[in-house]
Amino acid sequence: MLPQLGRAAMLPLWTAQLATGTKSFERNGIIGSAWLNRHGLHTARVSLAHRIAAARRRRLSGLVSARDREDFARDGFVVRPDFLPAAEFATLLDQVKSYRGPLREITEGDTILRKIALDPKTLAVLPGLARLLDAPEWRGLIRYVGGRDAEPVVWIQSILRHACDGPPDPQTALHADTFHPTVKAWLFLTDVAADQGPFTYVPGSQRVTPERLAWERRMSLAAARSPNAENRQGSSALSQANCRRWACPSRASSRCRPTPWSSPTPSASMRAARASGVPCGSRSGPMAGGARSCPGPGSTLGPGPGWRGAA
Repeated sequence: MLPQLGRAAMLPLWTAQLATGTKSFERNGIIGSAWLNRHGLHTARVSLAHRIAAARRRRLSGLVSARDREDFARDGFVVRPDFLPAAEFATLLDQVKSYRGPLREITEGDTILRKIALDPKTLAVLPGLARLLDAPEWRGLIRYVGGRDAEPVVWIQSILRHACDGPPDPQTALHADTFHPTVKAWLFLTDVAADQGPFTYVPGSQRVTPERLAWERRMSLAAARSPNAENRQGSSALSQANCRRWACPSRASSRCRPTPWSSPTPSASMRAARASGVPCGSRSGPMAGGARSCPGPGSTLGPGPGWRGAA
């Protein structure tokens, strides 16, 4: 009786969350309902979220070049080698390496992730980063790809792979972060070798194809009871075969293979990609600058659950 009363009390909140970026199949009894998802709830949320983002992106199209729009429409990401002039990049890198301040650390599997939040106080002593984040080209790409005219959450991050005992890092497996459009971007500050876990993306997998929706439906029916915690929380693991079917349902193509983004030579390369249900296995190398903009609620600059503070 008590569990039934508890579920009834949660129904208003669960219903309201349908109109937000809430993605957990496990924590929301409506989102995780196999019966409702069998009748199209999850696929309707996916389709509606992408239509809204596409409409917003059309209004923001003037912020980026025609080539950027074409690249994004085709691949789901934009890559900019040498995003900064060499001298400006060298100055920025020196400032980051010299910076001393508080950070947050979390362990995922055998990987340690450290982040420094770029709040106004921190940016005041990192003027090179402040100029970058205020640059029209950076701001335009972030807003257009994310389909949202809003400031992203930005940080400096270091990723240390195989740095501690634990299971394999779950972020290195191909997965879809969420059902709705978001944007992630990196300005790489150091080389990222192929064996250091470069960000990996399946070109074209951002499209909402019939194959994609069929997979979303199948996944949603069992997600709330999945043995995989990431699946239960709405970040779904994928196989490479599924990724290829999403991107190129009618033909085999080398462009549909996962594409690792590594930097074999020192450069200020910038990558912006949509993570809206897009399969990606990401563990970029050390000292990669990151930005993320999430349209759903709960996106904060501060540390999330499990983060440890350090100085």
